[in-house]
Amino acid sequence: MLKGLSITPPVIGRISIGRIVEKNNKRLPEKDDQFTLTTQVQQRGEWVLHPLNESLRKATTGKLRAIPVRFLFNDPDLNLRAEYSLFDRNSGRPVCVGNGETCRRAGGTGIEVLPCPSPDACAFGEAGGCKPYGRLNVAIGDEDELGSFVFRTTSYNSIRTLAARLHYFSAVSGNLLACLSLELRLRGKSTTQSYRSAIYYVDLSVRGGTLEESIAQARELDARRKAAGFDQAALDAAARIGFSNGTFEDSIEDGSAVVEEFCPVSDRPNEGDGGNGDATQTPGRSADAAPASRSTLRDKLERKAALLGGAAA
Repeated sequence: MLKGLSITPPVIGRISIGRIVEKNNKRLPEKDDQFTLTTQVQQRGEWVLHPLNESLRKATTGKLRAIPVRFLFNDPDLNLRAEYSLFDRNSGRPVCVGNGETCRRAGGTGIEVLPCPSPDACAFGEAGGCKPYGRLNVAIGDEDELGSFVFRTTSYNSIRTLAARLHYFSAVSGNLLACLSLELRLRGKSTTQSYRSAIYYVDLSVRGGTLEESIAQARELDARRKAAGFDQAALDAAARIGFSNGTFEDSIEDGSAVVEEFCPVSDRPNEGDGGNGDATQTPGRSADAAPASRSTLRDKLERKAALLGGAAA
């Protein structure tokens, strides 16, 4: 295995709840209230829709707000990886990634391991636009059992909800997360931070029936897989080794795609936690981008004024 290169689950498509549009010669996010599945190919600045996007829409009435999924791994932390992340806006290269206790930061002398107090308490992170950044890998359909769609998000609501659901489902099923029939669901809420306008985040629920029925079906699937020689524990172990093989999960190539897909804080209208759809917010800006700190201060003052005045609430 090539050292220094993080080995991540094979990706065959993307899941987003927003898109990029061009306004005033800037590529900005436009929020949506439904899921969109795309390939990893762009044409004329737009992501090409995945064939599953159309088939899932035909199977439902109205907007696509639920996607049937399975997970590749039993370990919740392998399916959803979330860290505080800061990206260089010019190259898309990860600059600093931390877990709230320690971080790995790229500098002129190499990779440093430093304390990570979280973005609000870190001058480096606040100046560079550090924020939570999560990547969720799910299997959709039966065409490629080890291929996955990736959902990228910087939403506290999505990250917190998905992390809780994954750990809860893993616990109640007896560590059979990879055998459960689940679905991603789009939910809306209003907060003072969003000035009471609707924001959208991603949740996880049982796909039809009850939780007890889903667990019973998962046990049956687990038994069939074991009888066929499918080694789920070995798959989890291989994924864990792959993730740990590199310093950062996102390569420069991946980071450039992320930066193109997401929007800088200073260019984005104040849309709250859900933004334009979780997958189109910027994971961060370069550390030398001073305007980011001013934008952050302005946002805080506006939110405080809204709370004190109550006009937007």
